[in-house]
Amino acid sequence: MPRISRTEQEQQLMADRSPEFLEVLARGLKVIAAFDAERRQLTLSDLARIVDLPRASVRRVLITLESLGYVEADGRLFSLTPRILSLATSYLMSNTVPRVMQAIVDRLSAEAEETCSAAVLQGDEAVFVARAAPRRVIRVGEEIGYRLPVYCSAVGRVLLGQYSEAELDAYLARVPLERLTARTITDPAVLKATVVTSRSEGYALVDEEAEAGLRSIAVPVRRFDGKIVCALHFGVQVERVSIGRMHDEFLPLLRAGAAEAERLLV
Repeated sequence: MPRISRTEQEQQLMADRSPEFLEVLARGLKVIAAFDAERRQLTLSDLARIVDLPRASVRRVLITLESLGYVEADGRLFSLTPRILSLATSYLMSNTVPRVMQAIVDRLSAEAEETCSAAVLQGDEAVFVARAAPRRVIRVGEEIGYRLPVYCSAVGRVLLGQYSEAELDAYLARVPLERLTARTITDPAVLKATVVTSRSEGYALVDEEAEAGLRSIAVPVRRFDGKIVCALHFGVQVERVSIGRMHDEFLPLLRAGAAEAERLLV
């Protein structure tokens, strides 16, 4: 069997992981994750460069995925097939949170005529697991599976509220606070104070920090034991919805939706 050529990042992963860590599986998932809205079709060389793996390794991954029906080839170009959706479906169907929250975001979006979503914490990112939006030419918000940094998003700051002071300090020391817009908070002390205030008030409002022109408000959704399982939020365009309206109209809707969800989550 040929010796596996590992990147520096993979060498560090192998050093940190259990002896039972499956490197081959990790490489396969890394290749799948390379495809997105801007990279629908990729060549073998493109993939090897994006995932920083040897061409031979990527070729074996692609052959395996193609034989299983998850990837198809059109000449030199590779793309994902609809069968890849079965992996997302497995999560959505097996996890209570997306199933409960989808019905709630559907109703709240219809009531407010704005985009409503629910997101969970994964690592240092907020991942959207439920979403509903009114029919408009201009789209507000992102699709299921979209990720946002927790430090600059309303859903993220709500999810950070479950951290103890030591955990929050560790997060702030570990994660680079990049300035995504002119309004993004990048001072760790200011951000910590903002998270603590949001936790005490029971909601977070972020104004054009994650993306210029977008404003969002979020509340925590808790399990029976008080643990935050997700954040429920509205995302709007700043020129259409004022901060005052976010507080007066949208916050009560979110709190009612969170209370409904908490009765259903066990």
